[in-house]
Amino acid sequence: MLTSVDTDLLRVLADPLRLRIVTLLAHETLCTTHLVEETGARQTNLSNHLKVLREAGVVETEPCGRWTYYRLRPEVLAALAGGFAELAETARATAANDVKRACT
Repeated sequence: MLTSVDTDLLRVLADPLRLRIVTLLAHETLCTTHLVEETGARQTNLSNHLKVLREAGVVETEPCGRWTYYRLRPEVLAALAGGFAELAETARATAANDVKRACT
């Protein structure tokens, strides 16, 4: 079976600021104001990155009065991690078979 890793999601997470946002949201739900304070990014830049993360399904929003809070969707990251885990297991199995073939 061919294991696949979501390359579009990898591209989304490859940006250092987006990865920082994801890391922060792994610890707590935050609004844009808090994310600006934590990252030092400009609000417009941060909003653009949050839009990319939302469109990729990595984060979801929760309106609260005049604020919008962002929450990480851990199942998306778990699926990505699972794809890498499958690749690692395939590589282990392949390496074990290669050693057996080389020694016979």
